[in-house]
Amino acid sequence: MPLITHHCRGHRRALSLAALATTTGMLVGITATGPATSAEPTGDCTAVFPLAEVAAGQAVEGLTVDSGVTPEPFTGEVLGVLEGGIAPGLDMIIMDLDSPAIQAAGGIWQGMSGSPVYADDGRLIGAVAYGLAYGSSPVAGITPFEDMDDYLDAAARPGRIKVGTAMSQRIARESDVSAAQAAQGFRQLPMPLGVSGVSSSRLDSATGRPYLSSNAYAVGRATGAAAPTAADIVAGGNIASSLAYGDITAAGVGTATSVCDGRVVGFGHPMQFSGPATMSMHPADAIYVQEDPLGAPFKVANIAAPVGTITDDRLTGITGTYGPLPEGMTVTSTLTKGDKSRVGVTDITVPLANAELTFYQLISNHDRVIDGITGGTETQSWTVIGTDADGTPFTLEHSDRFTSIRDITYESSFDLPDVLYGLSQLDGVTVTSATAEGSVTDSKSTYSLGAIQQYRQGAWVTLSRQEPALAVAGRKLLLRQVLNGPTGQRTVPVSFTIPTRAAGQKGSISMVGGNFLYSEAAYQNSLAKILKGVREQVRNDEVQADLSIFGRKVQIERSQVLGPVDMVVNGNRRVRVVVR
Repeated sequence: MPLITHHCRGHRRALSLAALATTTGMLVGITATGPATSAEPTGDCTAVFPLAEVAAGQAVEGLTVDSGVTPEPFTGEVLGVLEGGIAPGLDMIIMDLDSPAIQAAGGIWQGMSGSPVYADDGRLIGAVAYGLAYGSSPVAGITPFEDMDDYLDAAARPGRIKVGTAMSQRIARESDVSAAQAAQGFRQLPMPLGVSGVSSSRLDSATGRPYLSSNAYAVGRATGAAAPTAADIVAGGNIASSLAYGDITAAGVGTATSVCDGRVVGFGHPMQFSGPATMSMHPADAIYVQEDPLGAPFKVANIAAPVGTITDDRLTGITGTYGPLPEGMTVTSTLTKGDKSRVGVTDITVPLANAELTFYQLISNHDRVIDGITGGTETQSWTVIGTDADGTPFTLEHSDRFTSIRDITYESSFDLPDVLYGLSQLDGVTVTSATAEGSVTDSKSTYSLGAIQQYRQGAWVTLSRQEPALAVAGRKLLLRQVLNGPTGQRTVPVSFTIPTRAAGQKGSISMVGGNFLYSEAAYQNSLAKILKGVREQVRNDEVQADLSIFGRKVQIERSQVLGPVDMVVNGNRRVRVVVR
């Protein structure tokens, strides 16, 4: 059974799941990960009731699901039409709705978005899409169906919608909502994004990167014994749209408004407002509607295997097509610790979500294999395959070592998502697969940088503030870096050839442990720079050695990478150098 959590709003982060969490709405679990094989529904193809004929006092009927997959009726009355209420040229119809389920929940609920509303002659007026901003209420904002096929591409995304004094007073006269409450306006019925495969504590502590959401939440995974099928996506029935499915499934669930000729329209408002979309489309099974005294009620549901593609994500709703599933990136995580090993796979269909959902895939697989928040060391390699804007294939590869005394899972799970985030910022770049392989041990041992030593006249001399490195122009400067470990010391050699033009100058030599270096490879503005940055990235178990000599007419900089060694290296050291 899914974990019941309560929706809490967080600020919207660019290019993260939070962009979805503020506009989609209900708790979800997952029933399956492969494509469903059932036939698509025959459809209703209901005729449109023109907005011009909508009148205050008009009786209406609608369909929605609060439990299971079968739509149940509700009734209502038109309170009026708010001109330009959704966007310029896009009006909102305001209705007072009623049913035993609405009364039990205290009002319309998150996940009711898209519920069709019909005139008494059976024609389709529109879809439930907005609720009063103050909290739970039976008063709903309806997106006209005659506009839901038009997709107003250039319209601005709505936030809170003001209703004005006259409409506030009308709502108060004809419902149990006060004029002050109605004056707070309407907002999209929220659909907080549910993420399966990751615990709520992991989601809550996932911070520190621009691609991580502040308000994603964990849900459970359901069994697939009686999973809903494509035939259950009907007018008034559940419909889910997901960014990914597999080990990690991230989805929001709403209601289908109409099905016709292999196409389905739902929600009545956007999910991401991406215009053209690449999300997967799923049927869903509602468990129940949870009351929420602090906000709008919300529906708890399980989603089933994908049955098609959400092709449009517009101001007036989402539209999907049955059949082929969207292409995207497959992320595969293989992790081993001792005699325990697991392979996890997630298919991500929204490129801007690649980084965050890959992070969750890595976290999830680590938690399954390590089975605890504990320190350790992981050796890891990963590969990213994709194409550039011209369709030319590219491959990114990197390997590294990570050590943490507290949580090796988090320490080792950012590197690959960081690069995927950088790639997602580049126009025309497509990533088709990302694979990570890791091996974990319980060791928490690391090296720290000790003394820098110079070889002079047959002996190694320890350098210090008082004892600089003595170099000769035109000759090699022989050095070594001492590494202090838990069981003793080891050294790594390095040498620099000093140019003849450096004679009489001074400078410095610095050594930095790889674990003290920050890679900016992922935050470059071109594919070529990201490729170069990854190729040159210093591993955590390496040491970067830098020689700098600056004079009036001389500027010399040399850099070398030492290692890798058998443990992560921490610390930094710097000494002076004098050239004769």
